[in-house]
Amino acid sequence: MDKPLKTPPPYPIASVDHALRLATMLQLEGGATVSQIAERLGVARSTAHRLLAMLVYRDFAVQDEDRVYRAGPVLELAGHSQSLVSRLRAAALPHLHQVVGLLDETTNLIVRTGDTVRFIASVECRQTLRVGSREGMVFPAHRTTAGVLLLADLPDEQLDDLYARERYRDRPDDRPDLSTLRNELRRIRRNGFAVNQERSERGLVAVGVPVRDREGTALASLAISMPSVRYDRHRLQPLVATLNAAARAVEKDLTEQR
Repeated sequence: MDKPLKTPPPYPIASVDHALRLATMLQLEGGATVSQIAERLGVARSTAHRLLAMLVYRDFAVQDEDRVYRAGPVLELAGHSQSLVSRLRAAALPHLHQVVGLLDETTNLIVRTGDTVRFIASVECRQTLRVGSREGMVFPAHRTTAGVLLLADLPDEQLDDLYARERYRDRPDDRPDLSTLRNELRRIRRNGFAVNQERSERGLVAVGVPVRDREGTALASLAISMPSVRYDRHRLQPLVATLNAAARAVEKDLTEQR
């Protein structure tokens, strides 16, 4: 088994984590009130207000006349961008919430950049034992459900270039075995979905499907993550069907944005 994708620091600083998550929310979602932010972070309103005051001081946030906090000058390009990532996120968020309502498991939207993937949206389920939000986090593409789904869309020559040995000269242990990876990608192309059963992180199972543009190119992956104790392989097809329905809805809404 590979090492865990992300190991929490031995001495986490909650206030820093809250501030970083808050900046990500403002950057990707465009705005929120103190009450909404407090609820999302799971902190008191007074704590949320102090965090916002610091972000405003450092120009990461601004407060408008309606008392809504939005991305400040440092983040405004991403906060109000009409880039593909922001359009994808806007189209997907309602459907992520619907999937969580149906399956009660944490649901994510992920995009690929080179040999890494970034979680651009995450909606947590309400179960006590759950996979937490990965929003804003970056992982190696070949070690995640979303990543292998998106890698499966690449032609062989592009995959070869992406994982060329010389690109990993300073980190050879991070380079995947291409023969093993190709076999996995062929299986994913046949199935149309991917399952990661404790391969990248002990105790976690993820299932994902691609989100495509009108030409059929995979733009992102929509995936659910759950504790392995709740995963039942006999429920895999209904899970995939629910994810596929949500992915088609995202694709439709993304097309109608234009």
